[in-house]
Formats: sequence, C-alpha cells, structure tokens
Amino acid sequence: MGNVFGGKSRPSRVTEQDKAVLQLKQQRDKLKQYQKRITLHQEKEHLLAKQLLKDGRKEKALLLLKKKRYQDQLLDKTENQISNIERMVQDIEFMQIELKVIEGLQAGNDCLKSMHQIMSIEDVERILDETQEAIEYQKQIDDMLAGALTQEDEDAVLAELEAITGGEDVALPEVPTEPITEAAGTQPERRRAKNTEREMLSA
Repeated sequence: MGNVFGGKSRPSRVTEQDKAVLQLKQQRDKLKQYQKRITLHQEKEHLLAKQLLKDGRKEKALLLLKKKRYQDQLLDKTENQISNIERMVQDIEFMQIELKVIEGLQAGNDCLKSMHQIMSIEDVERILDETQEAIEYQKQIDDMLAGALTQEDEDAVLAELEAITGGEDVALPEVPTEPITEAAGTQPERRRAKNTEREMLSA
C-alpha cells in the first residue's frame, strides 16, 4: 500500500551492535529459563529419590541421583555461558560508549582544524599587536586627561589645533588682567564721572 502520506521513511537508528546485544540478551534469557526449569526438575526428582529409598527401590533412587549429578554439571556449564554472554554484552555496550566519545573527539578536532584554517598564527599575532597598540593609545589618552601633559605636549596640541582650523584665527575672549570688583554703572563710576564733569567746568 506504500506510505499513505507520501513522506520518506526515516532511516533506522538500530545499529548492528544493537542487534548483536539484543540477540545476546535473548540467548541469556533462554539459558536462565533452562536453568530454572532444570532446577525445578531436580527438586522433584530429589523428592522422588527419597520416596524410592523409603520404598526399598534403591537402584531406581541411585539412577535418579546420577541423573541429578549430570544435570548439576549442565547447570554449571549454563552458568558459565550466562556469565560469558553478560560479559560480552557489557563489552559491546562499553565499546559503543567509547565509539561515541571518539566520534565526539573527532568532531571537536575537525572543528578546531577548520577554525585554525580560518585564523592563522599571523592573524593572531597581528590582532594581539593591534590590541596592545590600542591599550597603549588608551593609556596615553588617560594620562592626558589626568593632566600629565608637559609644556611640549601643550605646544604640540596647540599646533595640531591650528593645523585643524587651517591657520584661521580663532576668536577667543580676552582675559582681564585686573580684578573686577563691581559691575558697570555702580557707585565708583558715578563718582569718577562727577569728578570729570567738575574738572571740565573749572577749566
């Protein structure tokens, strides 16, 4: 009938290792079932051997005990097989974990290689040099702002300012040389005006 929705089937995530682990676990479970079945059968035959001894049928009881002895050997072999299977399952599962770790390391290694191709050692050295220059330049600015300029630096700044303005005179306000005690139009100025007027009249 095909896929009803027309989509592509997803690839199976079950690996060959997963299948092997599943088969080993199934075999282990079968051996355990066999082991349990033999043990129950032995218990029944052991009780039957006791009953046969009570009935005086010693030869039949001896035959059952020999059979039990043989089954004990089978149980020992079964136990060894179960142990081997469980050890193999653990080894496979651990190898799967190791493979995932190796794949992760490989992916990380490939990523580092691609990053190294993007940025060479020369690029790193250039960036470090530029960073150091920027730090030193910033330190010079900090020192200037902190008032660490010498007279030579001041002259250089003024020369650069003149070069930026293209040699044009920049109008700056004059700095008064005498202290200003009172504002214009105050009492002392009126007095000086009256004195001047008197001198002119007397002349």
